[in-house]
Amino acid sequence: MLRRRAVAVVALATVIVGRASAHGGSLAEGVREPLTIPTWLFLSTGGAAVGASFLLASFVTDRSLIDAIHAWRRSLAVPGRRVLAGLARAVGVAGLVVVIVAGYYGPTDARANAAILLVWVGWWAGLSISAYLLGNSWPLLNPWRTIAGLLPSLDLSYPDRLGAWPSVVGLLGLVFLEVVSPLADNASLLATTVLAYSAVTILGAVAFGTETWFGQVDPPARVFRYYGRVAPIAAGEDGLTFRLPGTALSEQRLVDGRDEVAFVVGLLWVTTFDGFVATPAWRALVRPLVAAGVPALGAYLLAMLVGFALFTSIYFSAAELARRTAETFLTPAALAERFAPPLLAIVAGYHLAHYLDYFLGLAPALVQALAAPLATRSSILLLPMPGWFGGVGLASIILGHLLAIWVAHAAAYDLFPGRLQAIRSQYPFVAVMVVYTMTSLWVISQPDVPLPYL
Repeated sequence: MLRRRAVAVVALATVIVGRASAHGGSLAEGVREPLTIPTWLFLSTGGAAVGASFLLASFVTDRSLIDAIHAWRRSLAVPGRRVLAGLARAVGVAGLVVVIVAGYYGPTDARANAAILLVWVGWWAGLSISAYLLGNSWPLLNPWRTIAGLLPSLDLSYPDRLGAWPSVVGLLGLVFLEVVSPLADNASLLATTVLAYSAVTILGAVAFGTETWFGQVDPPARVFRYYGRVAPIAAGEDGLTFRLPGTALSEQRLVDGRDEVAFVVGLLWVTTFDGFVATPAWRALVRPLVAAGVPALGAYLLAMLVGFALFTSIYFSAAELARRTAETFLTPAALAERFAPPLLAIVAGYHLAHYLDYFLGLAPALVQALAAPLATRSSILLLPMPGWFGGVGLASIILGHLLAIWVAHAAAYDLFPGRLQAIRSQYPFVAVMVVYTMTSLWVISQPDVPLPYL
């Protein structure tokens, strides 16, 4: 029975795993070229790298080494921190103003409009990259947090039963809207959406308090907070703390409750969904649905919900299998919470793979647009990426998985007293990670196609 369930978990992962790609509408140019090396060699190399890293971590490390690596910290005092924080808040509010004004009055060309470039290139791509490569600066730059902090709070009691579920629904809804709507092309629609989001966010933060709203409800705030745990730098009251990348993911209670586990899995899924709908496989799947009378938006919504449900069931099935392989009295829910943070390293690797060239290529256009947000220009500055740059994306996917393996290994050693028990507890999670790596590498090697029926 245990073996059959393990095979089922791997099979389900193989079916639904996709890739994350920059859904940039007219901002993105170029077509992904097929591989020039045998596909089987490409995939087996990636999967073997992840599997070998698990074996290496299992047999050549011990608790003292893991503790020394994850306990390493260095602090640095930052003079004038309050002044810098004030400047960051001012920059965030100014950015919000630019998005709204340029959205309504800026150029119609998407690659020349400061609102579109600032949201998708500067914020969704660039700031996210900085969050997991350097550190999370969003709490200071967040304009809605700054504005809500200046207003009196009603201090209403937030229902505990809701937990992080509103942020899960918000994450799925925001990414679905980003994929199916022309937000990456239509500046005025983007500005209207930002205004609507601003109203909901500020009202919610005033009603329940900024700490509660941005700690529990707001999806972007939770995304950036989780990304920041991958980073080597963390900001504190006394300055900056330096640590080794990913080591903060192994801390206890980073993910607490089924709702927060669902958010982490949901972040993994929406990163995949954004790319899955641009694959030939999705085009072949959606065509008969539309032909049968299913509305295109309904098909995309169905894919979003079904994929999230499958990703969630796969993960919790792995947690149940881990309870049996480890022969522990810990509940599957407790194991799911403890092994969820390593997935954030995988998400960061996928995000970097698909947004780094996107960000670097359009960064000159962003600077050009911010210099004169309302100006119409005949030429747009772009930075062409060399052909070899695609290897950086492939490397980031594999490195993200290797980091996830290490973090899961450290979490297992912290959770279980026995060495063999700690190793056995990781079997189901590592199996899913290996399959995810191989499948994602396969999908990233496929050509992109336009989103069908949108």
